[in-house]
Amino acid sequence: MLNLRFAKDYLLHRLLGKSRHGLHSPFVYRLVDKVIYDFSAKKVYNEIENIRIQLLSDDRMITVTDLGAGSHLNNNRQKRVSDIARNALKLPKLAQLLYRLVSDLQPLNMIELGTCLGTTSLYLKKAAPNAQLFTLEGCPETAGIASNGFKNAGIEDIKLITGNFDDTLPGVINGLDQLDFVFVDGNHQKDATLKYFEWCLPKVHENTLLIFDDIYWSEGMKEAWAEIKANPQITVTIDLFWIGLVYFKRGQVKEDFVVRF
Repeated sequence: MLNLRFAKDYLLHRLLGKSRHGLHSPFVYRLVDKVIYDFSAKKVYNEIENIRIQLLSDDRMITVTDLGAGSHLNNNRQKRVSDIARNALKLPKLAQLLYRLVSDLQPLNMIELGTCLGTTSLYLKKAAPNAQLFTLEGCPETAGIASNGFKNAGIEDIKLITGNFDDTLPGVINGLDQLDFVFVDGNHQKDATLKYFEWCLPKVHENTLLIFDDIYWSEGMKEAWAEIKANPQITVTIDLFWIGLVYFKRGQVKEDFVVRF
């Protein structure tokens, strides 16, 4: 039943979604044309994908602590690193999109909720080397794999924080004057997603970008995405099916875009 619902949502999105040529907002047109649809090869992609290849062949067993909605594929607590890499890491297409969005934005600070094995963290950091990156992970053993990956990649200044997001996220937010970029890729439950969104709101500004992962994961996540879009502080949202982008641009007419990706 879940797969049928997901497939229906995906097909509907493909039918309703626009390409760059159906967009009438200059801001969104440029973003789609120059950033989202930039599929050119970049050297950094190969560097990080080589790390993914290593993880895909890592047969170590670890104990997974899952504080969120779990997995649609495998909810066993004992998992091979290779299985986590195969089922839980962001696909290259999406991870590289995040790289381009951050590279275009050039934030001074970034928060990632859901480190997993760390490949997406590396994409974020490579896109904005001078930015502070706080990546939060609920599972100590996956966080350990990610931390080793950061060191092997020669990156020492990613702040990896382990624990329940309810305990760790408020402190990170309170320690920053403003939020430039937040990627919510953890928990995947309606109430938690809305809570994290509300915690971010006092620190957003005109150039803040919030990204929500798996907005069609469940009926609850679809409802959370609908409530986020309706918030009066938001001026532009872009629904790419796999992720949702949220902007607070002043002077923009409030509009929600559905874009094929």
